[in-house]
Amino acid sequence: MSEKASSPGGSGTAHGNSAGDPADSRPGGPLPGDGDSIIVPPAILRQQAGWGGSGDAPRTATKTEDAPQIFASTVRRQDTSEAGYDENPGNVGKLGVILGTVLGVLLIGSAVTLYLVNKDGSSDDSAAAKPDTAKSAPATPTADPVPPIKDSAKVLPNITGDFGTKANIEVPAEAADGSFVVKVLSEGNGPKVEKNSWTSVDYTGKDWNTGKDIPSSYDDKGKPQIFQAGTDALIPALDQAVVGKKAGSRLLVVAPPAAAFGAQGNPSMEIGAQDNLIFVIDIRNSNAPDAVVSGTVTPPPADFPQVKDNGKKPADITPVPGAADPTELKSHVLIKGEGRKVEKGEKILVQYTGALYKDGKVFDSSLSKGQAFSFPLGGGQVIAGWDQGLEGQTIGSRVELVIPASLGYKDQAQGDIPANSTLVFVVDILDAGQG
Repeated sequence: MSEKASSPGGSGTAHGNSAGDPADSRPGGPLPGDGDSIIVPPAILRQQAGWGGSGDAPRTATKTEDAPQIFASTVRRQDTSEAGYDENPGNVGKLGVILGTVLGVLLIGSAVTLYLVNKDGSSDDSAAAKPDTAKSAPATPTADPVPPIKDSAKVLPNITGDFGTKANIEVPAEAADGSFVVKVLSEGNGPKVEKNSWTSVDYTGKDWNTGKDIPSSYDDKGKPQIFQAGTDALIPALDQAVVGKKAGSRLLVVAPPAAAFGAQGNPSMEIGAQDNLIFVIDIRNSNAPDAVVSGTVTPPPADFPQVKDNGKKPADITPVPGAADPTELKSHVLIKGEGRKVEKGEKILVQYTGALYKDGKVFDSSLSKGQAFSFPLGGGQVIAGWDQGLEGQTIGSRVELVIPASLGYKDQAQGDIPANSTLVFVVDILDAGQG
């Protein structure tokens, strides 16, 4: 990834972030052999994830930022003239001349008709010349507005259980009154969730209307949900509810349809149209986009490049003089995090600095952009040295990776990275979950 590349997490994400080639946001840039890339509209991605908002059904794209974009296309464009038409369209001949003549006659006839109509003394020239926009404009469907958040309502569910465990939710016999409620059941002492904070939450849920359970992150093989708060990436019941609350807090959320899945519901979750939902949300972590890990540093061995921490600026990486390029992946934990181990298949959030092994020249860093980078671990969207070297490391750790060319960019040059380069990365693992 070049220094001019879009910020990690900025390309192709929802609401306010510019779309770009996802390869640009990879550490170091596109992977060897990358071909055509397709960016899917954020609305469709959110819908597939299960937590998309009520207005996220697939639709015909009308705005540039929502339209699917194709990069690195190998489809050759047909030659056209300067006017944009085919230079040598086939089968024109006499038929083209005839059609042109007919079109000319029709245009002349239309002009004569307009002249006669206007001459007959129409008192409203503008009405005669303009179409009825009220009749011709297509109807624009609108979703119900999300109601303001309250901290109480006439009737609320009864919640038992502690933070970090699946909650027990007792649904009242009375119907919900339509309020969007966010009530702090227990307050944590972690950092406050701000808009754009990377946030991970565990959740328990029920459908107020049916009393059925909603799949929970505490279920077998469940994972915390990780997202950037306040960006409309998820339904308001999750996205808006956590803003302004502290990590470590447990929240009760009662979401009317407008703050959940709207009139369409969510059939895959067996949530019906106009259903009110109940969530108990445990805010696990909150990280600002420029966050870094902290803790006791264990210096790397003598045969590793040495690392100088520069806070929220790219690290200084000093190579070992005269060291031969390694043939295998090497790793060293500089700071041991106290979180759980990250697993293949989940989305992980990191800060990183990348440098050349031979001279320590920094070629890329998320810290220079002030934006943490997220990717699915083991999904092949980053170089193999990352997928292999970060799996099994714990959240909150800082890891130094020495990656041979065979697990990096191989024999292909990539921006400031020469072909067959051994790479060094210092990676902070900020968080992980499904997303």
